[in-house]
Amino acid sequence: MQRPSVVIDNGTGYTKMGYAGNCEPQYIVPTVVATRALKGGASTGTDGVEDLDFYIGNEALAHSSSHQINYPIRHGLVENWNDMERLWQRCMFKYLRCEPEEHYFLLTEPPLNTPENREATAEIMFETFNVPGLYIAVQAVLALAASWTSKSVTERTLTGTVIDSGDGVTHVIPVAEGYVIGSCIKHIPLAGRDITNFVHKLLRERGEPIPSEDSLEVAKRIKEMHSYVCPDLAKEFAKYDQSPDKYFRKFQGMHKKTGAAWTCDVGYERFLGPEIFFNPEIFSSDFITPLPDVVDEAIVKCPIDTRRGLYKNIVLSGGSTMFKDFGRRLQRDIKKQVDKRLEVNIARLGALGTASAPQKIDVNVISHQMQRFAVWFGGSMLASTGEFFRVCHTKQQYDEEGPRIARHNAVFSAQM
Repeated sequence: MQRPSVVIDNGTGYTKMGYAGNCEPQYIVPTVVATRALKGGASTGTDGVEDLDFYIGNEALAHSSSHQINYPIRHGLVENWNDMERLWQRCMFKYLRCEPEEHYFLLTEPPLNTPENREATAEIMFETFNVPGLYIAVQAVLALAASWTSKSVTERTLTGTVIDSGDGVTHVIPVAEGYVIGSCIKHIPLAGRDITNFVHKLLRERGEPIPSEDSLEVAKRIKEMHSYVCPDLAKEFAKYDQSPDKYFRKFQGMHKKTGAAWTCDVGYERFLGPEIFFNPEIFSSDFITPLPDVVDEAIVKCPIDTRRGLYKNIVLSGGSTMFKDFGRRLQRDIKKQVDKRLEVNIARLGALGTASAPQKIDVNVISHQMQRFAVWFGGSMLASTGEFFRVCHTKQQYDEEGPRIARHNAVFSAQM
């Protein structure tokens, strides 16, 4: 217990890792494993030194020509446990340089993770790495804990709605007193990768002189450097049309192979990229419900006594919520919906002759400086408290009862 706990947040796009008590993860690497494929298409066997011939993160991407690239996590859930074990091994020994037998571990899981997945995680951690203690935390609860650092948060509560948008998937997760309301979780098939693809498509349609092999990476850079959320789409288009010199940006790059410099214009994609959260029909005809509507639907489905708390504490988490004015636009659109429904109810009650009118509902979307690593930072906060060691599953419990101990977690108290 004297050594700091290890916190690893495995996301679809990136893995964040570090020691508890720090403000930021020590390492952030892409969640990707490169293994050498044998003749006949089989992956490397478990015998001999071939089993050690693999790479993770940016090194894996650099070896894409000689190795087979695998993404062990899809839509937040682990699909390839062998690759996941390899990823954890490199995280511990190469990046964090720690002996797993000497540190307690906090790992994260997506909402609605299956008990079988939790058991498989516990089995690998206790049997392969021989860790003394393990806690598998729900990402939404950690994101709520991370929001306590915001100046606008006056009370530390584990009741709120978490909007977690990363690289592969966006979830709207209502949490009441530290427990996820599973039946009310909403899944949105739009996230960072879709915004990148949309920006890429806009640049290509406009015929910008970007080398084809760099085009996706350039689209990602443009998204991260120049994109923002606008309050009104029509007005924004008019602004750009009236004075393009003021609003258009230049992006400069260099061809990887020839070394030739090139320049492209960055225009409407600055605000059209993040706009797919609020007007998804501009990107896809498969999913057309705006994010504010999805959040409102998720909260309305929750038990009536939790709804005020869920509206009052809407927490943003993940890199795809980092766009400028994202929280402001979301709060405005959700409040519009809530007030409209409240007015209808007041009118209905007035027609029935009821004297008492319902109180106004506070809608508060919380942005904070730890938003990008909210889940990891929340885990770092909780794993550095004394209570963390009390709620962990220990190696002794695992030896007595087996992997089933990981099916359920003790919940942290909100007042730590």
